Amino acid sequence: MENWLANKSIVIIGGTTGLGFSAAKAFVRNGANVVVVGRNPENCLVAELHLGNTARAKQGDATHPQTALDAIQLCIREFGSFDGLYHVAGGSGEKFGDGPLHELSLEGWNKTLDLNLTSLMLSNQAAIRTFMGMNKGGSILNMSSVLAHAPASVHFANHAYATAKSAVIGFSKSIAASYASKNIRVNVLTPGIIDGVENSSEASDKFIRSKQPLDGGRYGLPSDLDGASVYFMSDYARFTTGQIFTVDGGWEITDGQF
Repeated sequence: MENWLANKSIVIIGGTTGLGFSAAKAFVRNGANVVVVGRNPENCLVAELHLGNTARAKQGDATHPQTALDAIQLCIREFGSFDGLYHVAGGSGEKFGDGPLHELSLEGWNKTLDLNLTSLMLSNQAAIRTFMGMNKGGSILNMSSVLAHAPASVHFANHAYATAKSAVIGFSKSIAASYASKNIRVNVLTPGIIDGVENSSEASDKFIRSKQPLDGGRYGLPSDLDGASVYFMSDYARFTTGQIFTVDGGWEITDGQF
């Protein structure tokens, strides 16, 4: 099998479980060195043991300003380079008070935006500063949601979550335009419902009734995004930036009502 990511060293924020961990395994299979970041120290240990000697895990909260920078510095110390950032971290703010607008609390709004948007800004900023400091290009891949551009016609919505994921797209396109001349690429994945993964479109159990039509009608799996994530981090995507790539099993074209 061709190693699409040979000689690449990549940091994954939110890389110890779910979508991020699945991507980490795919990156390693394709020849990359990876540093995965997660909040839970036990998950970090398990991830590092599973991924092998070309991986390191770091415990940290993505909403803290130093977390992404520390992970990038670890990547450079351990593997001699930093070539890409994949930001997966995020999730539902429902427990803080996110919900439909008439029920949305200010704490729910602020916490959800911090979790899904501020954390992403911080990691992207650390990556951009590092690429520029090293005078090199690189790839940033950000995680949004199909709900950012194709909200379902259901009697429920987490409006702060949808807002944050929409902002991820605008933010990513903006920085893609600003740093393209420096050969820094910024792209976005928008998943649909991913089974058992909090930071996808099933931010609430109330979405669970909506399967997606492809492949016999099912929920997505974390591995369904692996191919796209490998592509965007690889040199095959070296002429691609500012793009939004949706992996939703047909959610958008069926309005989440399959």
